[in-house]
Amino acid sequence: MPVEVPGGKKSVPGGLWTKCEKCNEIIYNKELENNFRVCPKCGHYFRLTAKQRIKLLLDRGSFRENYANLKTGDPLGFVAVESYKDKIKQDQKKTGLSEAVICGEGRIGKHKVAVAVLDFDFMGGSMASVMGEKVTRIIEKAVKKRIPVLIVSSSGGARMQEGVLSLMQMAKTSAALGLLGRERIPFISILTNPTTGGVSASFAMLGDVIIAEPKALIGFAGPRVIEQTIREKLPEGFQTSEFLLKHGLIDMIVERKDLKDTVVRILELFSSR
Repeated sequence: MPVEVPGGKKSVPGGLWTKCEKCNEIIYNKELENNFRVCPKCGHYFRLTAKQRIKLLLDRGSFRENYANLKTGDPLGFVAVESYKDKIKQDQKKTGLSEAVICGEGRIGKHKVAVAVLDFDFMGGSMASVMGEKVTRIIEKAVKKRIPVLIVSSSGGARMQEGVLSLMQMAKTSAALGLLGRERIPFISILTNPTTGGVSASFAMLGDVIIAEPKALIGFAGPRVIEQTIREKLPEGFQTSEFLLKHGLIDMIVERKDLKDTVVRILELFSSR
């Protein structure tokens, strides 16, 4: 919709500007896109969709999606405020995705890679049966083809609408990565805001190299839940990527504009060995 301008001036067409969630500055959309969706005023990182991530990281035109035909079911017939089936349909329509992850193969700096990218806009990037299956399959394909794996995580955790079937995906994906490790095939994990719950407790933290974007929330339970459980005040900046780097839980923090070049250098290091 057009935005009305006070003082009798002509209205400004809608869809041209975005308000920063942190500093409240109004940013011209083209400027925001040219800056990798990072606020040029305060440095706030806007969330990217899985498709935007693929465009950012992979060589143009190289990506080929796998397992797009796998669809989420409703194994428990789950109903709360709304049915699980209805929620899935809503998010499929909203995002254009069949599930909260896109998997496939492509190239990064001419290096062949197997890729899985989570999308927070689809049920908070939550892990359920189909996500676990897709991630496991792309890892197994990487083992057969002997190519590195890159996973970009953005998730609120396991999807409780599928109960224990969702939790089982933690073990399944971790086992697949164990096979990848035994074959000495590299796995690079990129953590974005947020990476929590069952995803952080499984494949996200198992990378040979773990990279995080600045100021990303990374952990298992949220800070408020932890404080209520242990009845203690948490340190300043707890569960941010900067805190985790300081305490040795991740390997590096990389600005979004430098992510692809950094991944390319890591892949070249691995390939030289």
